[in-house]
Amino acid sequence: MNPFFALFMHQNGKFLAFDTATDVMSVAVTDGSRVWQHTGPGGAKASTTLIPTVMALLADAGLALGDLQAIAFGRGPGSFTGLRTACAVAQGLAFGANSGAGVPVLPIDTLMAVAEEARLAHESAHITALLDARMDEMYVQRYACHQGVLTALGTCQLIRPEHLEPDPTSLYAGNVFEVYAGRLPAGLNRLTCLQVLPTASALLRLAPLLAASGQCVRADQALPLYVRDKVAQTTSEREAAKALKLLAAVPTAPSTADAP
Repeated sequence: MNPFFALFMHQNGKFLAFDTATDVMSVAVTDGSRVWQHTGPGGAKASTTLIPTVMALLADAGLALGDLQAIAFGRGPGSFTGLRTACAVAQGLAFGANSGAGVPVLPIDTLMAVAEEARLAHESAHITALLDARMDEMYVQRYACHQGVLTALGTCQLIRPEHLEPDPTSLYAGNVFEVYAGRLPAGLNRLTCLQVLPTASALLRLAPLLAASGQCVRADQALPLYVRDKVAQTTSEREAAKALKLLAAVPTAPSTADAP
């Protein structure tokens, strides 16, 4: 392990965490015993309010960036704009800490934060985290939970709501139950479903174990997790699709070979 990171691993659980993967911005700081947190509007607003909120919470906690063991952020999946904002802010703050020496960054899966919120509210051996991915799809990640520790089962899936296969042994948690009401399988109604979002406090609870297991990285190695590679067509693709639509609308002239 890099000696720089080894130094931080011996500190007492001082973490900053934030998540802007949804329409809600969540920020929290801990000094190892107490937690200071803030919830506010996410989306485009997070790009202007995240840093002032972080600095205000650090001041309330009496901590400087250089005191932190790591800066944790929700790496995704989620809103492309939100993920880029969180990653860029985490990198910038980490680079600037300790007079430029920096602090480690801890990217944490957004869906694990959802599962952690569900675990805290309702203990279950299996948790399925669901987040609205827009465009009539949702992100799905299954977790096993043993003695309070979450382990991802397989990889994150991007599926349509009606394609979800309910598992009677699983607790379901996320923000899709109202958004896709009527499109989710009927069998889901008979299972336990919790309406929760990823929170910075959930990231703080996950951070110590993940940091101890070597998940911290240097700021320049922190990256968002994009499950969907593309959310919009390029200009040329839109023009091509428009041309095809216009061409399809043109009446087909009768073939001269069929003329009497």
